[in-house]
Amino acid sequence: MGEPSELPAESWDQSNKAYHCNTLRRQGLKSCSARRVPLLKPVHVQARLKFAREHLDDPEEDWENVIWSDETKIEPFGKNSSFFVLQTRRVELHPKNTIPTVKHGGGNIMLWGCFSAKGPGRLIRVKERMNGAMYREILSENLLPSARALKMKHGWVFQHDNDPKHTARATKEWLHKKHFKVLEWPSQAPDLNPIENLWRELKVRVAQQQPQNITALEEICMEEWAKIPATVCENLMKTYRKCLTSVTANKGYITKY
Repeated sequence: MGEPSELPAESWDQSNKAYHCNTLRRQGLKSCSARRVPLLKPVHVQARLKFAREHLDDPEEDWENVIWSDETKIEPFGKNSSFFVLQTRRVELHPKNTIPTVKHGGGNIMLWGCFSAKGPGRLIRVKERMNGAMYREILSENLLPSARALKMKHGWVFQHDNDPKHTARATKEWLHKKHFKVLEWPSQAPDLNPIENLWRELKVRVAQQQPQNITALEEICMEEWAKIPATVCENLMKTYRKCLTSVTANKGYITKY
């Protein structure tokens, strides 16, 4: 009787992976990439919790009068590295099952955009490394036109995060001079900014178009952003209280967004 044939190492790996996945499913667990989240220090957790509690009872009309903004990068090529954790759905966002990240610029295409409950505002590509002066120029050329196009009510509020370019003295003075009301914002709180949901919507739409180069990527981003229905934006504001409730229930730690 001959010696049993040996399977290639890759085949063994695939067989073992399938076996373990089936075992995990029978035990109510799943194997998945650990979620990447902002690095939260105790001061961040407390600030996030304070924000959520203070605004938990704000009426929906108040959130409808906010213009939300942010920057994002879109990478058309390659995959981000990941590691796998075993988890149930309830512990998916537990701090020990997440990967802390620190927000930074870079990427193949950097975009700045804004929106309100009435729909998407302007979206522009940032072609150079952004500094404070460039950021103020972006606001000067795009924020007020967006507010007008979205027909914001008098006294509308502007939201941006605590990136150093946003909180620089010159930027604060510029916003004050223009009489823009700014929403006080806790650090490390992307899950509190509903524009993150629009970024995800945009990236899914762009990926489906499979852009082959940077020029096509930029064009498709602009086209797909404009196609996002106003109802999507409206629903984000209708459900914003749930976001605040989740942060409160999670004691200030990161929530799903």
